[in-house]
Amino acid sequence: MKKIYFDNAATTHVDQRVLKAMLPYFSNDFGNASSLHSLGQKAEAAVLKTKDIISDFLNCKAEEVIFTSGGTESNNTVLKSVFSDYQGHLITSAFEHPSVLDTAKFLNKRGVEVTFIKPESNGVVDYQKVLKAIKSNTRLISIMYVNNEIGTIQPIGKIGKELAEINKDREKKILFHTDAVQATYFVPMDIVRLRVDFLSMSGHKIYGPKGIGVLYIKNGIRITPLLHGGHQENGFRAGTYNVPSIVGLGKAISLLTSSEHAKEVVKIKKLRDSLMTKVLKIKGVTLNGDKISRLPNNANFLFKNIEGESLLLKLDMEGVACSTGSACASGSLQASHVLLSIGVKPENAHGSLRLTIGKDNTIRDIDHFVDVLKSIVKQLRSFSPLR
Repeated sequence: MKKIYFDNAATTHVDQRVLKAMLPYFSNDFGNASSLHSLGQKAEAAVLKTKDIISDFLNCKAEEVIFTSGGTESNNTVLKSVFSDYQGHLITSAFEHPSVLDTAKFLNKRGVEVTFIKPESNGVVDYQKVLKAIKSNTRLISIMYVNNEIGTIQPIGKIGKELAEINKDREKKILFHTDAVQATYFVPMDIVRLRVDFLSMSGHKIYGPKGIGVLYIKNGIRITPLLHGGHQENGFRAGTYNVPSIVGLGKAISLLTSSEHAKEVVKIKKLRDSLMTKVLKIKGVTLNGDKISRLPNNANFLFKNIEGESLLLKLDMEGVACSTGSACASGSLQASHVLLSIGVKPENAHGSLRLTIGKDNTIRDIDHFVDVLKSIVKQLRSFSPLR
């Protein structure tokens, strides 16, 4: 049976070049990066080299790069640090990743005032609505760069530019955070252009290892760490450095600046566009989110009179791996909060399918998938009580 992987928003495989770079740090160069002997010094040098790679990529300073276990830890660190006293006002969107959304709800229960901005029906947040929500006690704005389910790109640069002007007249400046986990592989990540104070990244979305991430913290901002008990990362994040994964993340980031990567993105977009065209020809199928302002690998469809989980399981039996939404919420039976936030009715929101193309997919994968999908849709609808 042909196996097709269309769930790259959930995770990507580790690129062989990344794995090769990591391997020595599991065995020969296994030292603790905080140790003073030569093995430790070699490990520390690898950590510092990765910081240089990432700082060049983000156009920031190496000391502004903090290693974490991934996007969830990075997001939690920002929100819980800014509101460590459970006071003030947070502005975020209604369709954030659960690591932001659930943290915002946690803070709200403890006294933090939270405004959840609903995205427009096309899945893009109106930056003016974000700015209009600002109050005298607003401390932080946290808006994701790219939505993890429907792939829509948010106007982070516009928010950052306007917020910089607003902050000129404020004694207490409003901080700005973006969850850029889904954005890293595809869209510009220049900190100067985005004008953010915090930015979250994760290795396993860019063909790097799982369990490693980055939190960019603008110089001059002090945070309250989630983890205490070590001097690592200037006291911002205690714990022994995960050197193999840090090296792997650095290699994955370095591959994003190559001419080969630019060609990969062009190829992925062509495949995604072909997929969209063919799937949307199936009766009763619509696209979730804006067709233009979205990642070039993301296609999120709504199937009328079909339950998404049944569709997903049928596809899996045919060798196709995809998703109905965020992998972090896949165990939930509730309708996608993302689809509900853009106005999809609850009774329809269960019929979604997220397909995210990777650099190893081919046009044959697309054509085979569409043939399988048509057959499954016909079969499921023949048994649907809603048809």
